[in-house]
Amino acid sequence: MMEMLKELAPMLWEGTVDTLYMTVLSTLFAYLLGLPMGVLLSITDKGGILENRPFNTVFGWIINILRSFPFVILMIAIVPFTRLIAGKIYGPTAAVVPLVIAAAPFVARLVESSLAEIDAGVIEAAKCMGATTGQIILRVMLTESVPSLVRGLSITTITLIGYSAMAGAVGAGGLGDIAIRYGLHRYETDVMMITIVLLIVIVCLIQLIFDHTANHIDKRNR
Repeated sequence: MMEMLKELAPMLWEGTVDTLYMTVLSTLFAYLLGLPMGVLLSITDKGGILENRPFNTVFGWIINILRSFPFVILMIAIVPFTRLIAGKIYGPTAAVVPLVIAAAPFVARLVESSLAEIDAGVIEAAKCMGATTGQIILRVMLTESVPSLVRGLSITTITLIGYSAMAGAVGAGGLGDIAIRYGLHRYETDVMMITIVLLIVIVCLIQLIFDHTANHIDKRNR
């Protein structure tokens, strides 16, 4: 077993790095897109600081439609767009494109849910003090919801690890690709089990880190 691990170590290390690369990069871009989308959903909802029910309904439906696409189908459907953005349709960098498109609507709903937890009285108090819309969003809504947003970030990151494993089925690389090549095509179950263990370890570490961070910054735990 040790001999096999030594032989596989370089490949497993590369697969782990590729998985983390896809996950970190896609999470970053998913939040760059999804965070403002979630804020927009929140502030235009009923009772929001910029209430606009027609816009909120249409925008909400668009996000729901994007969320409804199974990830594997989405990857195939946007192949031309992936080639346009990444210059190719295989490899970790190319996989980031569909990962971001799949995750951004998911992030938007998580952000909307986090902002919905804020006490309406806090927002009303900020209005009475003369705070502008931008100040309410940045200094009240987003600031007060940071612990919840961090927990949502952990959910997104772990979800994208699973998506990156699926992307391995179509040439994205990473641990998912190793599991499919060796576990499915070559019937080497030992290699597949090692990749599964590595994925579990990564997920558990991410969950532990984000839970600790969220608990540390949560005012209710002080």
